Amino acid sequence: MEGQSAKEPQSVFDFTIKDAKGNDVDLSIYKGRVLLIVNVASKCGMTNSNYIELNQLYQKYKELGLEILAFPCNQFGEEEPGSNDQILDFVCTRFQSEFPIFDKIEVNGEGAAPLYKFLKKGQWGILGDDVQWNFAKFLVDKNGQAIDRYYPTTSPLTIERDIKKLFGVL
Repeated sequence: MEGQSAKEPQSVFDFTIKDAKGNDVDLSIYKGRVLLIVNVASKCGMTNSNYIELNQLYQKYKELGLEILAFPCNQFGEEEPGSNDQILDFVCTRFQSEFPIFDKIEVNGEGAAPLYKFLKKGQWGILGDDVQWNFAKFLVDKNGQAIDRYYPTTSPLTIERDIKKLFGVL
């Protein structure tokens, strides 16, 4: 489960979360980087296209400072039923993804991870602040602020223009 200090978080960099191996990750290690935070699932109809395009974005922009943070979630149609080890094996074997995969979380409801509660503040979707489905995406600037939110059906490659703006490479 994610931890946070007693004070109200001011950016995503104020969170410490678990990776898929159970290790604590202080998100402040990503300060100065652009983040694309995505709730992922292995058995969703959008799995193949999203992982392929996320990998393309990561390969193209990781040297400039893009990090994709993937958070498995089983809240939508039970499309991420596996253990963290099974998820890692699937993502790393099938898609050769190099971006970090974190602990399985909930993104909505009472059990929503604190990071997702923070991300959803001010970044409303069609259903209020709830994440609609697998592969919803949050673009986070170098200061740790969510600056845009994309629907699950948004192709990761269509976000490229917004990512390029954050790097000043338009």
